[in-house]
Amino acid sequence: MEPQLNFLEVPGVRAKFSSQRRIAWWEWNATGSEQSDQVVLCVHGLSRQARDFDVLAQALAPQVRVLCVDIAGRGQSDWLAEPMDYQLPTYIADMAELLRHLRLGFEQATGRDGAELRLDWVGTSMGGLIGMALAAPPHLALRRLVLNDVGPEIQLASLRRIETYLGNLPVFPSEIAAVHVLQKLSAAFGPHSPEQWLALSRPMLRRSLGGWTLHYDPGIAAPFKQMLADMEALHHGGAGAAESPLWQLYDQIQACCLLLRGAESDLLTPETAAAMADRGPRARCVEFAGVGHAPALVQPDQVAVVKDFLLSS
Repeated sequence: MEPQLNFLEVPGVRAKFSSQRRIAWWEWNATGSEQSDQVVLCVHGLSRQARDFDVLAQALAPQVRVLCVDIAGRGQSDWLAEPMDYQLPTYIADMAELLRHLRLGFEQATGRDGAELRLDWVGTSMGGLIGMALAAPPHLALRRLVLNDVGPEIQLASLRRIETYLGNLPVFPSEIAAVHVLQKLSAAFGPHSPEQWLALSRPMLRRSLGGWTLHYDPGIAAPFKQMLADMEALHHGGAGAAESPLWQLYDQIQACCLLLRGAESDLLTPETAAAMADRGPRARCVEFAGVGHAPALVQPDQVAVVKDFLLSS
């Protein structure tokens, strides 16, 4: 099965190169129909893209529609005119518009106004934060939520590590040279075969003058660096350890929640994972040995955990 590339025009912030802004998603749908009453949306991390979920999507597609989304500025989605718009409110608004579009399409396909569409979410890192917002008031849009190595508390050390490479778009002389660099950069994903690394890396690349470069708008780094600077200032200023507003969001989640954690993650601590199991939606936590940030959802054991959670009655 091969996925179909789709686009949706979205309101709000402006596109960099066109008058209308579009977000893109790859749909895996065994029937080709919009009448399936269960849709799983898969949303990637900060500098990744939708094809990260190919293996998981192929495992789910015989039973449900699977939509793997490129967040603004990544993959096939349009870049933004203002780099500082690359922030969660933009992404949440875009995804809320996509959910509205899916509900309308389902009603039209079934001929039933108000027909209930079951929406589930798999979010890696940043994609998980977007899912948290859509699973809490005022949206309350999701039935099941998979948070892949992310929670309401994020470690500064992890953000500093990400800052070292985010927004740096070198030009590689060949696709294979780029794959080798990406494999080293993504070593925390855990052990993968050469074929798996190739499949994970190829969609991360686009042709550039003189070779290959990464797929995303380097402007995504601007708000990230500002956020990190603000967090560093609070840290060095001795600010008290006030609870993150993300905890308030997490506590309001109504969806059934599965939390995945890489046992060697530098972003999601065991303490945060334990707290997430004890409050709010009381996420069921599954940890994967030999993996850091974040599980790639390629290995059979990882795919099986997510599939069982999403397809169970």
